[in-house]
Amino acid sequence: MWDDAGREYLDFVAGWAVNTLGHCHPVLVDAICRQAHTLIHTSNQFYTVPQLELAEILVAHSCLDRVFFANSGVEAAEGAVKLARRYGKLHLNGAYEVITVADSFHGRTLAMTAATAQPKFQEPYTPLPAGFINVAWNDPEAIRRATGPLTCAVMLEPVQGESGVRIPAPDYLRRAREWCDERGILLILDEVQTGIARTGTLFAYEQAGVEPDIMAVAKGLGGGVPIGAIMAKESASAFKPGDHGGTFTGSPLVCAAATAVMRYVIDNDIPAHVRHVGAHFLTRLQSIVRDFPIAKEARGAGLLLALDFHEDIADEVTIKCLESGLLVNKVRPNTLRFMPPLIVSDEEVDEGISILRGVLASRM
Repeated sequence: MWDDAGREYLDFVAGWAVNTLGHCHPVLVDAICRQAHTLIHTSNQFYTVPQLELAEILVAHSCLDRVFFANSGVEAAEGAVKLARRYGKLHLNGAYEVITVADSFHGRTLAMTAATAQPKFQEPYTPLPAGFINVAWNDPEAIRRATGPLTCAVMLEPVQGESGVRIPAPDYLRRAREWCDERGILLILDEVQTGIARTGTLFAYEQAGVEPDIMAVAKGLGGGVPIGAIMAKESASAFKPGDHGGTFTGSPLVCAAATAVMRYVIDNDIPAHVRHVGAHFLTRLQSIVRDFPIAKEARGAGLLLALDFHEDIADEVTIKCLESGLLVNKVRPNTLRFMPPLIVSDEEVDEGISILRGVLASRM
């Protein structure tokens, strides 16, 4: 990236894990231009080819059967909860409560603020909508204890991105899946941040060996164009035509853009690239932990990574990195998050690490 003065920046934020193919990739730009010359908007009262093409790709490369397009991640997450409530109304004697976990993040509408189990997001807006039970993270037994006759679903992130790239125990999602099966309730996975190859597989659920009943995706799906999707198995598809909608949802323009992104990701095996570069990135972050006493821990899943410090210096480091030509994200007072475009190279990772090392060395 370049600013108005022509200064160059290496972008390891990527629009908060959005710019899958970097900035202005010709594949994405060409798709947007072609579609803009053809048809921009109709409303989803009418059938359009780009919408179908994108839905077919998503269904063919996931375990889900149905797709409803949204405008953002929070709309996808809220739509997923709305679908689960409809399912509860029809199949679970009116059950409507959704269990979510501490330090989750599902968006900033009032309902998703209630689902997001972080007091700092909730307290300014109380009273919040009812129907969400917040329990401890990474604790399957807490989910079991919270489940009652009004529970219709459990909603989890495979990796908690906004809370500092927190990765659960290997069996966490599997045990949650087993409990949902035992109780006949739905498992919703919020893959708004982890989806579209961010963690090294097209969707993060693949690495956990589980399948969700409902899934929310967004961010990297459009490569910079705002789009989200609610995806569901046929067994959980409780909506009938007219139950859900939106003026701009699934417009030909955004669907054409997302189709171009998905085809590039799949045809070029971007998940394999993410696994390779992500492992290299994590190794380089771990070397910072070894070499700098202020650094505490590095962790990552593909190209979603974090670096913890022993002190609350993330603001300072973020600003100094910016001044040195590197864009990083302070996600907590003592934590940096790294979400580069999925096409980032080993050499660009090394360049970013060199800048970060220089910033940390300047504090010593």
